[in-house]
Amino acid sequence: MKVLIVGGSGFIGSTLCRELLDRDHEVTALSRSPSSDDLPKGVNKVMGNIRKYDTIKSAFEGKEAVYNLVALSPLFKPSGGDEMHDKVHRRGTENVVRAAEKHGVDRFVQMSALGADPDGSTAYIRAKGEAEEIVTDSVLDYTIFRPSVVFGDGGEFVSFTKLLAPPYISLLPGGGRTRFQPIWVGDLVPMLADAIESDDHVGEIYEIGGPDQLRLAEIARLIHSSDGRSTTVVPLPMALAKIGLSIGDVLPGFPMGKDQYRSLQFDNVTDDNDIEAFGIGTGELTTLDAYLNGRAGTGKSDTAAAAD
Repeated sequence: MKVLIVGGSGFIGSTLCRELLDRDHEVTALSRSPSSDDLPKGVNKVMGNIRKYDTIKSAFEGKEAVYNLVALSPLFKPSGGDEMHDKVHRRGTENVVRAAEKHGVDRFVQMSALGADPDGSTAYIRAKGEAEEIVTDSVLDYTIFRPSVVFGDGGEFVSFTKLLAPPYISLLPGGGRTRFQPIWVGDLVPMLADAIESDDHVGEIYEIGGPDQLRLAEIARLIHSSDGRSTTVVPLPMALAKIGLSIGDVLPGFPMGKDQYRSLQFDNVTDDNDIEAFGIGTGELTTLDAYLNGRAGTGKSDTAAAAD
């Protein structure tokens, strides 16, 4: 199958390129500045910016499947302000869907996020929800993925946690009670690849998470423990966190702001983990702890390994 990955040189995209090549698909990666260093040998590279339709439209010609993976991080304040989420996620998706429809693409996979909602409480969540509506209102045979935070080599979740919760003393908003369901990129990507290989996934929206639901405080302890260090979590009242991150919102170069404060007020976990739609059980997924301690890809969660 001739596949176009929009955002193909990114963290998830480059891993997906390898997976699809291994499955004998013809893969093209589209990004603003594709580099051979980011992509495996055999991937075609195309330059384009999803905010500018004319720069991407020709890349869709002759493609049978398209992935839209372009995304700004919800973990950090985007350069250009929160309105960039609308420009990239909503308007960018409009352009990608338009090009896919124009060229008669057979299958379309949209990377969304847990909690995506046009009426959501953060700019990121609202833009992701509006992007989903654009996809579902299209004529495309789509599949939408809503993952929790994704971790792995080249990802930013671990580095973000270290920034938010430094070693030894971690002053965390609300004591780090916000829950996440981290999923390893090596577990997520095969599901993304499966989505274009079976008609069973057409028209589906999947909420995807890892094997464990962990509070931010637990995640911080796991990360620092893997580095041979400890940390004591000191609760920061949410009211003070709001003041601090509101100030950070207007400080040039400060990595977080009001949107990040709002995101810490709701959990990032699945109601029902949809991994079973891909024939996967929770015990087959890699835990964050296993990844941090060099046990990623063993095919067993810590719980399953302990039972052996």
